Amino acid sequence: MLCSHCYAVNRMPGSGDLTSGGPPAPDHAATMQDIARAAGVSQSTVSRILNDAVTTVPIAAVTRQRVLDVANRLGYRPNPLARGLRGAKTMLLGIIVREISDPFFAPGVEAVSTRARERNYNVVLGSAHGLADEAIELHGLLETRHCDAIIVFGDMRDQPRLLDDLAAATVPVVALWQGTPLPGVDTVNVNNRVGVRLAVDHLVALGHRRFGFIGGGSHGDLRERRTAFVERLRELGMPPDDAHVVPAVSDPAAGADAFGELAATPAPPTAVVTATDLLALGALHAAHSRGIAVPARVSIVGFDDIPLATYTAPPLTTVHNPITEMAALAVDLAIDHEDDGARDHVLIPTFTVRASAGPVPMTD
Repeated sequence: MLCSHCYAVNRMPGSGDLTSGGPPAPDHAATMQDIARAAGVSQSTVSRILNDAVTTVPIAAVTRQRVLDVANRLGYRPNPLARGLRGAKTMLLGIIVREISDPFFAPGVEAVSTRARERNYNVVLGSAHGLADEAIELHGLLETRHCDAIIVFGDMRDQPRLLDDLAAATVPVVALWQGTPLPGVDTVNVNNRVGVRLAVDHLVALGHRRFGFIGGGSHGDLRERRTAFVERLRELGMPPDDAHVVPAVSDPAAGADAFGELAATPAPPTAVVTATDLLALGALHAAHSRGIAVPARVSIVGFDDIPLATYTAPPLTTVHNPITEMAALAVDLAIDHEDDGARDHVLIPTFTVRASAGPVPMTD
């Protein structure tokens, strides 16, 4: 039984618009028997064609196309559970999302769905809501639904039971945005150090020398970005004040509160780097509510380049996380899985300059 927070995304291959011509579609879900009758072939022939099964009896190209056309016209939708029980591929990819409410994951889910559709796969999506028990339940559920592979969104390192289950899974598992590799699981990560370096160096070039950072904690990406921030400033000979590095979960309210802490320090930063765009949204809001002009008095830079970043006031300068490319790679790794050991695939971010970062204020 599929839980209430799991649902299908995309349409199964061969379920496109109906074409005209031929017998009318049945008043029930089309079966292979319906297709065989309409195409004038045996049901076994239909089965071999739709399952792309290897056969010793050649099937003429014109027959194969006729069967596919009839299946499309009748709106045939294969039963993935039945396919799984027969040992065939179900053409289903399962997704476990740590926090479905996080706007960062929405374009990732869309990108996975798009790439899956290109590979003739359907997607089953479930949210763990950040809870270990729900994530473990989802993992078992997706396996029993006979998903061909599972893709995990977000750092699950604080859920050791789930990680053990994923490493021992009977299907391929690929994990996205973990920060660092996971044992026994293929991972696709962004190079957080390069991204933070791009942000800091851009601000240094604008003349800033007093920096703040919002974010951190136990989650992989956020922790790595905070560490990279401190390391880069030390390399440049201007280590940040401890009071100017404020931990915060990835949430606009937390970003606003953290910006308030920075603004209350004796010598507030003239430039603030945040671990995520969501934190930057909160910082921008807090600056506006305090009458602190951005970027005239303080520059704010985010990380991820979520769609909302274009529409902030002012538009957010941020590190561009290659979400689409990472999601597509994860799908390909899951589908084309080779049992040759877990690997960590790291993609390089770029930098998107908008209007929230400017030259250091003249008074500083």
